Order: sequence, then structure tokens, then C-alpha cells
Amino acid sequence: MRIVIAGGHGQIAQRLERLLSAGGHEVAGVIRNPEQADALRAAGAEPVVLDLESATVEAAADVLRGADVAVFAAGAGPGSGVERKDTVDRGAAVLFADAAERAGVRRYLVVSSMGADADHPGDEVFDAYLRAKGAADDDVRARSGLDWTILKPGMLTNDAGTGLVRLEASTGRGPVPRDDVAAVLAELAETPATAGLTLELVSGSVPVSVAVKAVAGE
Repeated sequence: MRIVIAGGHGQIAQRLERLLSAGGHEVAGVIRNPEQADALRAAGAEPVVLDLESATVEAAADVLRGADVAVFAAGAGPGSGVERKDTVDRGAAVLFADAAERAGVRRYLVVSSMGADADHPGDEVFDAYLRAKGAADDDVRARSGLDWTILKPGMLTNDAGTGLVRLEASTGRGPVPRDDVAAVLAELAETPATAGLTLELVSGSVPVSVAVKAVAGE
């Protein structure tokens, strides 16, 4: 398959690129900064330079044409303020979904966050982040033109992945290594029967492939 990942230089995205390219897939990563291109090539992905904060839907659709799966893994990142939580974590996610529909890419994976909720209260930057992610999730869920799956990991760590997870509609809070988040995304990309599901993910005791098959009803 050809898989295009928004936020291609992110920590989860680079792990996902390595897994997908090792699995024989053709992978492209959308980045804003051309200086990140070599890191993507090292991960086995083709770098595509496009700023999703300022791009048109048509420009993003051009990147997605011919893809089998679109993955939204972009984020404003730590240190960014309330405004960029809205322009990236919500706005870019909506733009990328618009572009996927225009390009005819039905399979759409979203890396969201546990606690994401458009009505989340609070005045801190992290509260704004959860509202932005929640609004983006709501937008994607309302689209009949996408076979979407939304993944909400718990607290992300850089611990080595165990390959053992808990993946359910509601897991309760807990940590999860970025390695295992990427492994679940790679499995979801190959499991279209998970379309229409919003899933929470934390570390657990079930192998990734078994956990994904279980939520897919396979």
C-alpha cells in the first residue's frame, strides 16, 4: 500500500514509517521543514514538504492522490501556544481530512489523545490542546466519505515497546510506549474492519495483532 503520514517527522510517525517501510509499504511523510527530509529518508519514507497550516486543500490532495491510507499524526508540539493548538491540532487535521476526501483516499487514521474533548474545560494550553483534538475528532467522525479510525493513546513514553497492549473503546488512563502506538497504527492501516471505531490505547497484556483483530471483530 501507499501510506501518507501528516506530521512525518514526529516521534510516533518516524517509528511508524520504519515499520511500514520494513513491511514493504510505500510511505510518504508530510513535513513543514525541509531540513527534516534526511531523517524521513533514514526511516524509509519519502519526504514531502508542505505546511498544513497554510496549504490549500487542493495542494494537500495532490500529496494524497494515489494513496491507500492517510494518517494524521501532526501536532503543534510542546512549547506551542493556544493559537497553534487550534491551527495545527484542529485546523490541519480538518484540512487533511478534506484533502483525503478530495483525493479519494477513504482510509483515514487519526492519532488523537486520551481525554480529547471539544468541550473540555480549563484555561491552560493543554486544555486548549484537548479541545482542539476533540473538535478534530468530531469533524472526522461526521464524515461519511472516510473510513476513519481514531486512536487515543494514554501517556506517551520513550520506553522500549513490549508489543503488549490494551486496546478498547475505553481503557482508563495509563502509559504506553511510542513504539507500541506505532505498532498499533501499522496494524490498523492493514485492518480496514476497524473503520468507524474510536479506540483508547495503553500498555497491557495482549499482543498488538491480536488486540487489533479483536476490536475489528476478526
